[in-house]
Amino acid sequence: MFYILMFDRPLMKKPAARPSALFVTCASLLLACTQTNTPQTSTTASPATSPSPGASPGGSPGGGSSNTISIGIGVAQTSNVALLGQEQVAGAKIAEKYFNDKGGVDGTRIKLVFQDTGGDEQGTINAFNTLINQDKVVGIVGPTLSQQAFSADPIADRAKVPVLAPSNTAKGIPQIGDYVTRVSAPVAVVAPNAVKAALKQNPNIKKVAVFFAQNDAFSKSETETFQTTVKDMGLELATVQKFLTTDTDFQSQATNAINVKPDLIIISGLAADGGNLIKQLRELGYKGVIIGGNGLNTSNVFAVCKALCEGVLIAQAYSPEYQNEINKAFREAYRAQFKKEPPQFSAQAFTGVQVFVESLKAVNAKSKVSQKPLAELRTSLNQQLLGGKYDTPLGEISFTPEGEINQKEFYVARIKMEADGNNGKFEFLK
Repeated sequence: MFYILMFDRPLMKKPAARPSALFVTCASLLLACTQTNTPQTSTTASPATSPSPGASPGGSPGGGSSNTISIGIGVAQTSNVALLGQEQVAGAKIAEKYFNDKGGVDGTRIKLVFQDTGGDEQGTINAFNTLINQDKVVGIVGPTLSQQAFSADPIADRAKVPVLAPSNTAKGIPQIGDYVTRVSAPVAVVAPNAVKAALKQNPNIKKVAVFFAQNDAFSKSETETFQTTVKDMGLELATVQKFLTTDTDFQSQATNAINVKPDLIIISGLAADGGNLIKQLRELGYKGVIIGGNGLNTSNVFAVCKALCEGVLIAQAYSPEYQNEINKAFREAYRAQFKKEPPQFSAQAFTGVQVFVESLKAVNAKSKVSQKPLAELRTSLNQQLLGGKYDTPLGEISFTPEGEINQKEFYVARIKMEADGNNGKFEFLK
């Protein structure tokens, strides 16, 4: 059962400082990896003019036909971030079918409009402008990276188009503006769980080496949390090693870290660079515990470090084993299509679509969405979603007035590789 709370007045966020220019200009790169069973549904993200929240064509809600409501999905389907974005496409499309099979928004079907952000800021800006001005969507689920969100979310906020961030966990995302909310728990909440799990696995851990991608906004935010956690737990931060998401050779940094004889290594990067770093650390003889950050939270990392991925710990905001009706349905649909367990990025994208659908139903119960001008519908939708409570694959969630997620359930998984060294899975720790 889904619960929606009604509000008569807007829930406004508190004013907050915008991210610094330095924070939004770093490039974030990830080796592309094509999944043959992932739907390719992108449309060309063409450059658009300045945002304009005008009425949708023919008076239909969200720019769809008279019997559809359009919701934008702006994630990285191509480029070197596709490894994560394609998982989000899969989750969103499962949500589209699931909610349309249940009647959509009181009989009106939803229509997902996909725009490919690529892996950089400009591609995301183009995609968001197209979704807002050309596709006339009621709201946007996206983008894939925090790096992209700091550039594109302000455009949606100025246009008063609600954004639900499916995987943007860096510090400062909800503070971008009144129309920015996230269904992805912040790294400050999730990351410390992995360190606690590592200490449970080896209580003798004393010395820690930390690696992070210095050209990626999320990795820089995550490593700050990890480093603070290490110090707060009374552990010694023996060395901090920097790298780039474009790097493939980590021999120098890995050797420097191994020389201080760490009991634990923590990596904040993305799947390709992080996977290669894990591989080279093991090849150089490091046998201690390794923690991977959220950027490595994808089964696609298995193809990078192969058998040497074994035993890596990664904190999770989603578990396929979570027991509720909607996660059961989501898990069954994903496994039927992809023959494997659903990953966190797919579950969060599904949840983003769900929040929009449930909020649209609540808006419709008060005033028919088909009769609202698009600008008014976008504003009403944003006000409503902030006040809702949702039973999702992530568990029960709600939002603060500022747009931060309230989530109760978190997990830690350990990578377990199969004998062939090519395939593996996440084993969730009790």
